[in-house]
Amino acid sequence: EEEDENEGLEEWERAYAHERSWEDLEEDEYGCLLPVDSSGVHHAQYRRRVQSAERIQKGLIRYLYVVVDLSRAAGETDFRPSRMAIVSKHLEAFIREFFDQNPLSHIGLVTIKDGIAHRLTDLGGSPDSHIKALFSKLECSGDSSLQNALDLVHGYLSQIPTYGHREVLILYSALSTCDPGDIMETVQKCKKAKIRCSVIGLSAEIYICKHICEETGGVYTVALGESHFKELLLEHAPPPPAIAEFAVANLVQMGFPQRETEGALSICSCHMEVKVGGVYTCPQCKARVCELPTECKFCGLTLVSSPHLARSYHHLFPIAPFAEAPRSTLHKNLPKSCFSCQQSFLDGGSNSAPRVSCPKCRQQFCLDCDIYIHESLHNCPGCESRR
Repeated sequence: EEEDENEGLEEWERAYAHERSWEDLEEDEYGCLLPVDSSGVHHAQYRRRVQSAERIQKGLIRYLYVVVDLSRAAGETDFRPSRMAIVSKHLEAFIREFFDQNPLSHIGLVTIKDGIAHRLTDLGGSPDSHIKALFSKLECSGDSSLQNALDLVHGYLSQIPTYGHREVLILYSALSTCDPGDIMETVQKCKKAKIRCSVIGLSAEIYICKHICEETGGVYTVALGESHFKELLLEHAPPPPAIAEFAVANLVQMGFPQRETEGALSICSCHMEVKVGGVYTCPQCKARVCELPTECKFCGLTLVSSPHLARSYHHLFPIAPFAEAPRSTLHKNLPKSCFSCQQSFLDGGSNSAPRVSCPKCRQQFCLDCDIYIHESLHNCPGCESRR
């Protein structure tokens, strides 16, 4: 009966039509209603995900093209206010998260509208330039063409060096594709070029999208709602497992340019504009660039900074999952507070708050710090303090 009542509602309205909402509340000792604390459940799910993750090789230098469907289907209002608005909103967060987790990688944007694929931005490492270009071209019209998008992306990614991991992420709203030729040949070209294609659908599952992902080793998912779409999109921020052909170790020549003084005048080679200080000088050809990481426009040398390189190591050497620690008050040697945030474990009862411990330094942490250390910090405070 509940499904029949919610059948005529839009997706965004169903979140407020849950008739068993009383299950999300609990009563305290004074008779007041409080929301159920589900942090323990979320932490248990998180720990299962971390412990089940295999130690696999991942690519640190990624070249990703994000294909955004701006056909008339992107103007549908089942996602409020529209699919296009939701995609642009969460794509901005994805771009910033991508560069935070992959500082040595590059992103490019491609749009599909009127049956034509258009490259919105070149491959680059500046999140602000991609976001600015995206919000300047948010218009829906015509049909979408997966073949034109894959042909366009294949032409650019096939020129990427062998050490780079070639990826395509398609945010697809339409239920069909209007192609000028045989899309199966294009799929095989992408497979031969080792281009990993993934698709996130906003409408329904489509066979051709599933076929593309299966052939190229990508992931095909369909969003059930806005929050689900955000989760699916952010899952592509960490680097995926490396393809066998790319798993071979390679030496990549890189340059670490020095930053010029604040008062110096120079012309950057990337924008051909006069900059007052803050630019970097290529150590090989002495050209000026205004942001890192990037590739020198003249000699082609990859220019990075040492923090960018250091922040990429946590994908290769992740922190081991923390083990559950005893929390009974009978253990007199247990610490009374979290080693990281100094929050007390004691609640006045027979048992203290749940805690976990690092298998190396044996320091104990609360559940929130456990998630923060593994997802954001990527360093154990206890192990670092011992150094």
